[in-house]
Amino acid sequence: MTTATVTKRAATGALTGLALGDALGFPTEFDDVPSILAKCGPWREMELPRPAIVTDDTQMTLALGKGLRTAMDRGLLGPERMERPVREEFVDWYRSPENNRAPGNTCLEACHLLKTPDRRWQDASQVHSKGCGANMRVAPIGLVPGLSDEQRAGAAQLQSALTHGHPTALAASDLTAHAVRLLAEGAEPTGLVGLLRSYAYDNRTRYHQRWLGDLWSRAQDPTPEHFIARGWDECLAVLERLQQAVRTVSPETDPCLAVGEGWIAEEAMAAGLLCFLLFVDEPLTALRRGACTSGDSDSIACLAGAFAGAYLGADAWPAGWADRIEYRDDLLALGALWDA
Repeated sequence: MTTATVTKRAATGALTGLALGDALGFPTEFDDVPSILAKCGPWREMELPRPAIVTDDTQMTLALGKGLRTAMDRGLLGPERMERPVREEFVDWYRSPENNRAPGNTCLEACHLLKTPDRRWQDASQVHSKGCGANMRVAPIGLVPGLSDEQRAGAAQLQSALTHGHPTALAASDLTAHAVRLLAEGAEPTGLVGLLRSYAYDNRTRYHQRWLGDLWSRAQDPTPEHFIARGWDECLAVLERLQQAVRTVSPETDPCLAVGEGWIAEEAMAAGLLCFLLFVDEPLTALRRGACTSGDSDSIACLAGAFAGAYLGADAWPAGWADRIEYRDDLLALGALWDA
C-alpha cells in the first residue's frame, strides 16, 4: 500500500461513499426515472434523505467487514478462518430486527440455511442465483490491506458463494473487489475497464478450489473450469458494453439503458462503474446518477460510491452528508482500521 493510499484514507472514503449511495438510492429503488424526477426534482440536485437510512447493502457490507476483521485478528486469512466469522455475521444480520430494508430473497434463503451450525456452507449456497447481493457488499475485500492476489480473489468469491453461488456472482464479486483495490491504489480511471478485462481473461478458467471446495458440482457443469468460465464470460460481455458506454453515453441518459438494470451481479457492477466513470471528479454527481436510474438504484449508487471513495478518499464526501449517515461509527471504525 502506498503512502498516498494511506493519506487519502481510501477505506474510509469507499465505505462512506457506499453507504451514502445506498441511502440516496433507497427511496428510488423501485421507481422508474420519470417517477424519480417527479418525486425528487432534477437528478443533479438530489439531496440526501433525512434521516439518511441505508438498506441491506450497507448492513451486509458491515457484516462482511466485521467478519473479516475477526478472521484476520486470528491470523493469516484463509477459507476456514474466514468462513466461520463471516457466516456468523451474516446469520446475525438475518436475525436482526433491523433487517427490515427489503433484503433480497437469495440472501434470506441462504442465511436461513446457514444458521444450522453443522450444515456445510456449500449446501446453503444458492447456486442458480447471481443477484447483485453478492457484490454490493464485497468492497471490504478490496480495502483490507495485506492480502495476496489469491487471497483477495478467493475471499471475494467465497463471501459471494455463502449466499449467491452462481459462477457470474463469484466472478463479478471478484472483479468488483479488484476494481476497488486498483482505485484505492491510484489506478487511472481511464484505463480501469481495460485492466478489468485483462483480469477477467487471465482468471477465466481459474477455479479457486481451496476457497470454494465442491461448490461447482452443485451446478450442471462437467468440470470446475467450465463452471467458473461461464461466470467470467458473462462479466466479459458486460465489460465490453461498459467500455462502449463510457465512450458514447450521455451523462443525462439512464445508465441502465447501456449496461442493464443492476438486479444481477455483473450489471450492478457495470452500472456502478459507469456512474463513477462518467463523473470521476464529481463524486456526489456520480451518486445522484446512480440513484436516478430505472434499475436497482440503491445498489448501483452504493457501488458507484465505493469506487469513487476508493479513488478519491475520505475527503470526497462533504461533512454535511457523511456525518449523517446511519451506522456512521461502524463504518468509520472499519475504515480507520484498514487505512492504518
